[in-house]
Amino acid sequence: MKEEWMSQLETPCIVIDMEKAKANIAKTQEETSKYGCKLRPHIKTHKMPLFARMQVAAGADGITCAKISEAEVMAEGGLEDIFLAYPQVGEAKIKRALALAKKVKRLILAVDSLECAVPLNEAAGKAGIRVEIRMEVDTGAKRTGVAREKAAELAKELVKLPHLKLTGIYTFKSLVYQDEPTQDKVIAAKEEGELMERIAAEIRGAGIELQDISAGSTPTGIEVAKTGKVTEIRPGTYIFKDYMLCKEGAAVFDEIAVRYYATVVSTPCKEYAVIDGGTKTFPMDILLDAAPYYYPGYALVEGNEDLQLRRMNEEHGIITSKKGDTGLRVGDKLTLVPIHVCTAINMQNAVYIDYGDCLEKETVKARGMLV
Repeated sequence: MKEEWMSQLETPCIVIDMEKAKANIAKTQEETSKYGCKLRPHIKTHKMPLFARMQVAAGADGITCAKISEAEVMAEGGLEDIFLAYPQVGEAKIKRALALAKKVKRLILAVDSLECAVPLNEAAGKAGIRVEIRMEVDTGAKRTGVAREKAAELAKELVKLPHLKLTGIYTFKSLVYQDEPTQDKVIAAKEEGELMERIAAEIRGAGIELQDISAGSTPTGIEVAKTGKVTEIRPGTYIFKDYMLCKEGAAVFDEIAVRYYATVVSTPCKEYAVIDGGTKTFPMDILLDAAPYYYPGYALVEGNEDLQLRRMNEEHGIITSKKGDTGLRVGDKLTLVPIHVCTAINMQNAVYIDYGDCLEKETVKARGMLV
């Protein structure tokens, strides 16, 4: 970013390098297509229709959202092929999902149990529509998803529901191998592809057609596509990348498209300085000094490895020095690199976008859409 633009920044803030974001979009799309796989990126990282439209324009087959409120924002922003990869439980959410299904070209909903599917089927019947669904299978992450040994059994029950159309299965596995965390994205992805192929074969063996086999987060996405055993991957973080992906071997530092900017507001002593961003700016969803990656702070101070952000209050970030003297003064601006960019973006109402020749503010339209 140009030095003369620094004075325009209202800190604490985030700046996105558009050229790097474009390059990340193009690279992942090209690699995915090369292996004959579809790309349906998750918008959880950027939460902005602007970037979702860029991903589709580059070749993505559609987008993935977690919550109905996110999907509504994306539809309003012109996105018409949406996979809502999260169970819609409760009358209100189901009603909103069915209303959205009537507004877009394609809406795929997710189920992982009959308790979720039956109310959806009943509501779809009353609305006079048939809803496309995918069944989620747990392949090791141990969160939502039917146990893989019960997948075929559930699929048999789902196809009996007249107002639901089962077209595929999907999973989120990430860096897990043999149901345990791993740092090896290659073996994790190979197992992911093999598990999904096996589960799909069991379901097809029961006479049920499947159109889509969807898998792959950013750490494993390309490696899963390489297996040739899935039809679609759903990475999200690849668009901006972050330090976490670097540690996981799925990015290099120069590909990170996002930076924080913060201002030093107080220097009570030489041992520490206070910046204008705290826990309401910097995510705390990582453990410091913990295996396997031993993150040294809640963000990295770029260009100065001596400085660390290891303590925060709501509006105060405490920058300390390993040498005992920060050397910082009131008014200094710091550039910091996000550890986990998805949660970082979601904490901002708006971000700055560096277009190279200008700096513009963009609203994070799906920010805080948790329902």
